[in-house]
Amino acid sequence: MKILVINGPNMNMLGIRQPEIYGSATYEDLKAMIREEANRLGVEVSFFQSNHEGALVDAIQQAYFNKVDGIIINPAAYTHTSVALLDAVKAVGIPTVEVHVSDPDTREEFRHVSYIRAACVGTVRGHGLPGYLEALRILVE
Repeated sequence: MKILVINGPNMNMLGIRQPEIYGSATYEDLKAMIREEANRLGVEVSFFQSNHEGALVDAIQQAYFNKVDGIIINPAAYTHTSVALLDAVKAVGIPTVEVHVSDPDTREEFRHVSYIRAACVGTVRGHGLPGYLEALRILVE
């Protein structure tokens, strides 16, 4: 099983960006944690991060041609603005789980809307970085 983990804008700044919300672990720490769980589950995992919406769309589309079995996506700020990401996930038909480190529903009102959620098989929010591991297990099961 091949899983692609996609992270949107500013997720590369984990450990630096608002540690009171996102914690002190770095993006590299996150990737290592996911790799460890993927190894335990016997699945192949790859990663993509970009601050650019079009690059995220390209990664979702490429996942189709790479025969990826599942996508974990944290669109970050694009969660609340991007119909393009929603359409890309719908287009490829790959089971996708939306992940958020914090719980957007407890933050500013504009963060309460998720465009991509309509195309996802599940959402994990507010469980910190371990939420990615929950998403991985959702896809494997």
